Amino acid sequence: MNDVFKALNDPTRREILKLLRKRDLTAGDIAAKFEMSAPSISHHLDKLKRAELVTAIKQGQFILYSINTTVVDDLLQFILTLKK
Repeated sequence: MNDVFKALNDPTRREILKLLRKRDLTAGDIAAKFEMSAPSISHHLDKLKRAELVTAIKQGQFILYSINTTVVDDLLQFILTLKK
């Protein structure tokens, strides 16, 4: 769970998750939405993958990223237990 909170601590990674909430995207699609280098976007995507917030599936020469709703659901359940 600690990796999830570390990953969510960065505003760029939160923006990437918002983009993926709408639809699956390639790294190039994601990079086009930001004013930063492709290696920087890859670093952010790696952090999100390590936290299991996104999944990556190779399709031909591209990798398609999608949000991992299972981890998001688990995180929401954890946060809700803190309210009690």
